[in-house]
Amino acid sequence: MPIATRAFAATAADAPLSPYSFERRDPGPDDVAIEIKYCGVCHSDLHVAKNDLGNTRYPIVPGHEIAGVVTAVGSDVTRFEVGDRVGVGCMVDSCRTCAACQEGEEQYCVPGMTQTYGSPDPKGAAVGQTVTQGGYADHITVDQNYVLSIPDSIPLDAAAPLLCAGITTYSPLKEWKVGPGSRVAVIGLGGLGHMAVKQAAAMGAEVTVLSTSDRKKADAERMGAKHFLINSDKAAMKAAGEKFDLIINTVSATHEIASHINLLARDGTMVMLGLSTEGMPVYAMPLLWRRRRIAGSLIGGIRETQEMLDFCAEHGIACEIEVIAPAEINEAYTRMEKSDVRYRFVLDMARL
Repeated sequence: MPIATRAFAATAADAPLSPYSFERRDPGPDDVAIEIKYCGVCHSDLHVAKNDLGNTRYPIVPGHEIAGVVTAVGSDVTRFEVGDRVGVGCMVDSCRTCAACQEGEEQYCVPGMTQTYGSPDPKGAAVGQTVTQGGYADHITVDQNYVLSIPDSIPLDAAAPLLCAGITTYSPLKEWKVGPGSRVAVIGLGGLGHMAVKQAAAMGAEVTVLSTSDRKKADAERMGAKHFLINSDKAAMKAAGEKFDLIINTVSATHEIASHINLLARDGTMVMLGLSTEGMPVYAMPLLWRRRRIAGSLIGGIRETQEMLDFCAEHGIACEIEVIAPAEINEAYTRMEKSDVRYRFVLDMARL
């Protein structure tokens, strides 16, 4: 039988999110049915709800930082049992045959991964769902190959944002081989930035936070940062020139990055993680003269996401959160646009 599901959905770019009911598919042979306990609120959710990218299909239930408990499994499921603590991140399927999928990099699936919300949903046709719907809901059904195990030591509410924020920062830290002796700068101490600081510090890096003011300096130091740099302080920025091997740029809004390139050492890389929607000028000379790079990174594959969860459990890392009721989501979006959250909103679906 289809699973009756309650949710909060966006119905138009200029409309507040509101209660919404629909049906999830009953678990097929390879599916896991999950009662969603908590769902993190990502800045990407805001972009999609407001149609900032121009491709939102309404109504849409956002949410791709899902933590919950298994309620049923299909006949061929071997990885999970009823009662298991599980998570679902930004994708719920991929082609499984392209080079990226074969290499465990499903997030870079050539035809395109099936995102947790907003993607075509052929599996949902039986219950009238043509588009995937996300985690601002009380249930979800997902193929077992795209479900993660949440270690017992991480509370479910604090684990939820790890499924996006946690892996989005962990993946480039691993790709650029951060470890003892690495000099890492993190631009922006928000939902992504605070995870980058905690993870890089746990990997043994010397971490510096760059921000627009010193109001989060104490938090940054508590999380493991050794240094704090205000990026409008020209003298301090000049003194930090050529210092960093890696800069993790987590800012989602359009911002100036050209001057930050000079902070990179020779062969250093700035990795862009924020989903900005406008261009940002960069000049060739600072790149050429030190063989510097600007790169991008998405989330991680399923294997790497599980590795991240296990790493966070081993090092006692979790997101710092503000738990709210789903009915408070519109206020949360307003506050998120003002960076008024420390450091991630999480919806308590028991309060739906």
